[in-house]
Amino acid sequence: MKVHRRAFLHLGAGTAALPIISRVASAQAYPTRPITMIVPIAAGSSSDVVGRLVAERMGTVLGQPLIIENVPGADGRIGVGRVARARPDGYTIEFGFLSANVLNGAFYSLPYDLLDDLTPISPVVAFPTVFYARASLPATDLKELLTWLRANPNKASAGVTTVSYRMVTALFQKESGTRFAFVPYRGFPAEMQDLVAGRIDFVFDTPVQLPFTRAGNIKAYAVTSDARLAQAADIPTFSEMGLPSVSYSAWQALFAPKGVPQEIIGKLNAAAVEALADQGVRSRLADLGLEVYPRERQTPEALGALRKADAEKWWPLIKELGIKPE
Repeated sequence: MKVHRRAFLHLGAGTAALPIISRVASAQAYPTRPITMIVPIAAGSSSDVVGRLVAERMGTVLGQPLIIENVPGADGRIGVGRVARARPDGYTIEFGFLSANVLNGAFYSLPYDLLDDLTPISPVVAFPTVFYARASLPATDLKELLTWLRANPNKASAGVTTVSYRMVTALFQKESGTRFAFVPYRGFPAEMQDLVAGRIDFVFDTPVQLPFTRAGNIKAYAVTSDARLAQAADIPTFSEMGLPSVSYSAWQALFAPKGVPQEIIGKLNAAAVEALADQGVRSRLADLGLEVYPRERQTPEALGALRKADAEKWWPLIKELGIKPE
């Protein structure tokens, strides 16, 4: 039986359009099953805590649970790689952070492109870091500590976990003219346990650890923000203490693999925005010392711009300081 040429072309065009129609229908129905949210760091970290808090509320909005999967190791490269290689259908997303999603690009030769292979969904929170020290250190403030460090080179030790904290610790060392040992840790809980026990002298970490200072388990000498923290107004800034160059703000955000349909990115963004508007979520984040981004900045475009700006700012500095990952 002969098929008319025009009918054949129509048949071929219709067949070619089927995958597109299928993808559109899939995006419209999304989500129809649980979503995996990969957190590329160990359970118990601030990213894990915040990721779980946001995921629970997003799951309610989307009508499907978001299942947290911690994929620690290699400074976050393993977890981020899982997301970069995942099927771009919206069922694998990442709760990422500055270190794993930007700074690693200056430290490692990666099998994926941090600025191209991950699609921004929304920034979540921003936060400075706090300079914590063991409670038994005799220095009453940062100036006294600097005097002691300069008089005792290489006698102190600083815990470091992610590459971002290694970077800010190296920046502090350079700007303060001090020398001390770097002690690498795989995760924040072990690092904080050793600080509380007095096995290391100081660390940079998030405001999440402030309850340890209130309990008297550790000290807090300074914060890397431009202004004092509302929940810890007694802790001065590095600028106030004579080290204005020790300035640093980190973030946590949501990403998806490259190629996820924009309609799905839109649904995920809308769920994140609603989660961050929830008063219970906002109250808990405030208790942790974390600042929710303003509504107008909770967009994929804003996160993409933030990621690009931080790469342009920090990659050259990492190379200038000669920082190497452990």
